[in-house]
Amino acid sequence: MKLFTSQQIRELDTYTIEHEPIRPIDLMERAAKAMIQVITGRWSNATPVYVFAGPGNNGGDALAVARMLAERKYTVSVYLFNIKKALSESCAINRDRLKELNTGNLTFQEIIDEFTPPNLNEGSLVIDGLFGAGINRPLGGGFAALVKLINQSQAEVASIDVPSGLMAEDNTNNIPTNIVCANLTLSLHQPKLAFFFPEYQKYIGTVQVIDIQLSAEGMRKIPAQYQTLDAYDIHNIMKKRDPFAHKGSMGNALLAAGSYGMAGAAILAAKACLRSGVGKLTVRSPRKNNDILQISVPEAILSLDASEMNFTEAIDTTPFNALGIGPGLGTKEPTAIAVISQIRRSQIPCVIDADAINVIGSHKAWMQQLPSGLILTPHPKEFDRLSDKPSKESYERLVKAQDMAEKLKAYILLKGHHSMLCTPDRQIYVNTTGNAGMATGGSGDVLLGIITAFLARGYERLHAALLGMYIHGLAGDMAAQEKGMESLIASDIIDFLPQAFKKIAKYNRE
Repeated sequence: MKLFTSQQIRELDTYTIEHEPIRPIDLMERAAKAMIQVITGRWSNATPVYVFAGPGNNGGDALAVARMLAERKYTVSVYLFNIKKALSESCAINRDRLKELNTGNLTFQEIIDEFTPPNLNEGSLVIDGLFGAGINRPLGGGFAALVKLINQSQAEVASIDVPSGLMAEDNTNNIPTNIVCANLTLSLHQPKLAFFFPEYQKYIGTVQVIDIQLSAEGMRKIPAQYQTLDAYDIHNIMKKRDPFAHKGSMGNALLAAGSYGMAGAAILAAKACLRSGVGKLTVRSPRKNNDILQISVPEAILSLDASEMNFTEAIDTTPFNALGIGPGLGTKEPTAIAVISQIRRSQIPCVIDADAINVIGSHKAWMQQLPSGLILTPHPKEFDRLSDKPSKESYERLVKAQDMAEKLKAYILLKGHHSMLCTPDRQIYVNTTGNAGMATGGSGDVLLGIITAFLARGYERLHAALLGMYIHGLAGDMAAQEKGMESLIASDIIDFLPQAFKKIAKYNRE
């Protein structure tokens, strides 16, 4: 599904208004009615409501919500901040409609200069409609003070579209203390990109997407750089297994993994690769890993390095269809040289993870020698080692990854709760599966094994990476549902891969 920027959503609003056609004030009324259903389902009319409205359309939404709550017998106190005496047209209309409402359970103040804040007690609700997704600089002055008042209170907070002060995409230079901390965010049309970054979760609370029926034709016409993955997308990518398939037609994968003492990384990657349907698998590992690999993964073929302890020799990849390299290899110099040699000489699709990424990060000149079409799967710290300097915020890191993917002609999969895949043509795909229980050692090794299997089976690089990160997260979600996030380990993800594949195969869009 396309994930539009705040600017593109404004374009989509305009397109809807022009082509439905519908007046802006009626589109605002539609949004308010949808939000009211959520609010009244969560808070009863015994809850005192304080509505803080800004001068723009976000404030207009808040005023419409205030009117509808008052009509439903909620006790509502409204504060419209019109400091510059310049309301948007729809905000002004909703102000006038609210003032015409003759009811004893509604109080209204239009703030032009001085403001006496109310007591926001426990058990009350704040409707935050100060500023929406259109802001591009941190809040300051009186609005920053108002945000701090809201955050220091015991009241619950429902923010309209975005918590006031939070920018929809880039918050690199924002001021964290000047952002509303909401319990509920009523995001209009779709979630915002910032909602997928870990450092902003404390501001958004629970996100409820509000369908305001924007133009489907407009959504098709407006190009989007960002996309979210859902089961429908993955179902369409998955190939149906040929009933006459044999192991030779299902791909031959090579894994270079595991120094002595880190054989577990090789085992996890190998098991995940096999569980993802590859026909044959060879694991390249040091000699001292022979027994444990033979016992733990009897389905795999072993190719033993000359070294007892480490990966030190690149091998010919002509017989293979894909290479996965990195888990548990270590970063000693003989291994580092072997890693770059293996990557450079391989003429097959390749996934690079873990220590293989760390090797490249500590030998940045080698990045110029990397072949095109690689898939790199770094977690944030691993990516920062590849980059010139650490990133302050997730959005900054994402932009750097996007630039790097274009420069290297590579696919860079930034791992996280919502993993994001950057492609050579600057598209970004946001994963919607996965959970905090997957923050455990070996989870990345499993992902590498899954993607390597898809590459070996003949999937193009983009599809292999998309399938890998979605199904990896889906198996993790299924494991967490049964075992709980606290007890989740990487091998649980492998155990639930069969169920994840079955769920995707049976998916039907309703």
